[in-house]
Amino acid sequence: MTTAPWRDPALPAAARVDDLLARMTLEEKTAQLYGVWVGAATDGDGVAPLQHEMTADHDWDELIAHGLGQLTRPFGTAPVDPALGARALALAQRRITAAGRFGIPALAHEECLAGFTAWRATAYPVPLAWGATFDPGLVEEMARHIGRDLRSVGVHQGLAPVLDVVRDARWGRVEETIGEDPYLVGTIGTAYVRGLESAGIVATLKHFAGYASSAGARNLAPVRAGVREFADVTLPPFEMALREGGARSVMAAYTETDGVPASADPALLTGLLRDEWGFTGTVVADYFGIGFLESLHRVAGTPAEAAHQALAAGIDVELPTLKCYGKPLLDAVREGRVAEELVDLAARRVLLQKCELGLLDEDWTPEAPGGIRPVDLDSPANRALARRLAEESVVLLDNPDGLLPLAPDTRIAVVGPRAADALAMLGCYSFPSHVLPHHPEVPAGIDIPTVLDALRAELPDAKVTFAEGCDTSDPDTSGFEEAVARAAEADVCVAVLGDRAGLFGRGTSGEGCDASDLRLPGVQGALLDALVATGVPVVLVLLTGRPYALGRWHGRLGAAVQAFFPGEEGGPAVAGVLSGRVTPSGRLPVSVPHLPGGQPWTYLQPPLGLAGEVSNLDPTPLYAFGHGRSYTTFAWEDFTGDADAGTEIATDGSYDLSVTVRNTGDRPGAEVVQLYLHDPVASVTRPDLRLVGYQRVALAPGQARRVTFRFHADLAAFTDRAGRRVVEPGALELRVAASSADVRHTARLTLSGPRREPGPDRRLRCGTEVSDAP
Repeated sequence: MTTAPWRDPALPAAARVDDLLARMTLEEKTAQLYGVWVGAATDGDGVAPLQHEMTADHDWDELIAHGLGQLTRPFGTAPVDPALGARALALAQRRITAAGRFGIPALAHEECLAGFTAWRATAYPVPLAWGATFDPGLVEEMARHIGRDLRSVGVHQGLAPVLDVVRDARWGRVEETIGEDPYLVGTIGTAYVRGLESAGIVATLKHFAGYASSAGARNLAPVRAGVREFADVTLPPFEMALREGGARSVMAAYTETDGVPASADPALLTGLLRDEWGFTGTVVADYFGIGFLESLHRVAGTPAEAAHQALAAGIDVELPTLKCYGKPLLDAVREGRVAEELVDLAARRVLLQKCELGLLDEDWTPEAPGGIRPVDLDSPANRALARRLAEESVVLLDNPDGLLPLAPDTRIAVVGPRAADALAMLGCYSFPSHVLPHHPEVPAGIDIPTVLDALRAELPDAKVTFAEGCDTSDPDTSGFEEAVARAAEADVCVAVLGDRAGLFGRGTSGEGCDASDLRLPGVQGALLDALVATGVPVVLVLLTGRPYALGRWHGRLGAAVQAFFPGEEGGPAVAGVLSGRVTPSGRLPVSVPHLPGGQPWTYLQPPLGLAGEVSNLDPTPLYAFGHGRSYTTFAWEDFTGDADAGTEIATDGSYDLSVTVRNTGDRPGAEVVQLYLHDPVASVTRPDLRLVGYQRVALAPGQARRVTFRFHADLAAFTDRAGRRVVEPGALELRVAASSADVRHTARLTLSGPRREPGPDRRLRCGTEVSDAP
């Protein structure tokens, strides 16, 4: 029997797919362009926008008769034992391959924003916590673990990372982002992509592009970002993750920019992404995003028109389930309203990816090697990694009088609605928060110690009492009296406040849970006032998905600790910081504002966005981007950088600058050395400073390490008035800093030579080197 060319793994993938496409009918090609969401609820509250309106019941046998492109969330839709889920997925794949003429399996995708969103899978810290670590290597290791778990049960594609750059902290999905700086988002996000792809999982960058810039911080609201903001803030993380991370998929954003929805924008999805950046992978729709062209954006009058616009723009796969790319598209092609070449182009990209994954090989099998066996998605190695990430992500905001670490035998009143709730650790895309609210009878499936339990374990000789005080968002203050009484009896009060993650208004943080201002949710601010009024020192611990304004309590707290939904090991991580077992080393990936309203923007501001005499509103944050304190001290010595603007480099040149960091305290710790760029004069207004490099350095007591930054002029590039990316000659300042507001050393340079347009091979990151100090 002769093997068809498309089955022959010895042939190039392109040749195999061309042979296959030539054999396929229109129905078989379009079947590769959509997913099916089996088991998704069609009534009540869902886990995707308007799920109950956009999801319809389909005849399974009829759907798979011509093949199937994707299976949507076989593990992330309802609680299923991982081993049984793997078996069910394998059986579904058997049915799919038996039904179609060519026996092509579906590509199975899952959410993996803070770990594999499946029952009994490790719940890692959320991406905002990844940003707080300033540790790309650790994030890459986490993603590799997540990818291996996905592969172990038959999943091929992960819908992560989120590369949206925070523009307004009131937006509900801040917890899903890595931070407010494009360089931090790009480097951490690229590390995640590398880890996921190294495990053989297709990483999907989202949301392309501009989603986080929605007006008024409302989910899905129009984006009114200008050309330069889009080019210099929104796009760089995506470009880095594609060029350096090797991501093989991109998800189109829900939003519209200047009147053009991303899902119907060929300039974005084809002109920029494919023609300019050279992307060859697949573009998938955000859930129901193609249908939204008709129902929400109203740029299409029918599902067929929506399908045509999306396909022409460059969306290859309709997710999560079939609505527009099925019969509406088939009829439009047959009637000549849509060119079949568009279907061929998308089907070719989908099949190329399946070919790369081995799904077209004759010996492909859906079962894991060795057959069905127990599956542990929350292994000890996973939990240890989740603990390391959580510990590195906790930020000590303030500790003015050294109240922390807590004495081991002290009397501690633990107060607050987040202290004894395991869900306080988890973001909205962790399975217990995302899916289990619809299954209240099902246990969490993983062990999630609370701060209260962890602190009692951490300090067994301390006398620990507890009072909830209030709910996260309910206005009831009847619990204040007990909380104040417990605090008054103690030596120190630990107030554990923050967010409850949820979806579409069912939480205080998460998708569709946008905030009107940055006050602490509910009556938690009033509870904190009451605790402070007791005169007992108060340690504020925040477990949140966004920063909240803390100026009201500045100078009144004994200490303040910020943790961004630190995952299943977050309780022990926070308790370890409070006890001193862990020396805090997290740094803020987002600024913490002074006041709750009026200035919910980020540190990337030009001169008129900063404090000045032209307005009575002062946007200066209480705690700046990059800020974080420690229990040890560091000296920054022997800086090598020209402080007098005596150094010239070409507009395509480079410059090295170094500093020695020494741990001058009596305990181990980690410092994060940050490099910022200040451009004094440019042809368009520029942020007063922006991050262009960083290095996390772990140091034992007395140890010193030398950090060298290898700055290239490409990192000074920006978008000019004509929309071109340029490097302009003139003065520059490189500021070595402990945060965006704590500059330790400055090097002044002059870029000389012609104004230059760096090409697609331009440098995207600043090289760093850590060596032994002389």
